[in-house]
Amino acid sequence: MVEVTMMGKLNKVIFLNPHQIEYIEADASTTIVMLSGKRLVVQEKYSTIFDRIVEYRRLIGGFKNEE
Repeated sequence: MVEVTMMGKLNKVIFLNPHQIEYIEADASTTIVMLSGKRLVVQEKYSTIFDRIVEYRRLIGGFKNEE
């Protein structure tokens, strides 16, 4: 699961299943669009979310360590 902070929800922290993310819009704000069509506006920048997804995938064995 990937941690993100919702905008406008008193900084409510939620955890997303990255396998359910369809795409991420990186405009003035960051919007995550889920496969269900639900749109989530979050505080984190695209690059932060991307890094968290990669780390999660490494954790569950989705990526091999290149060290």
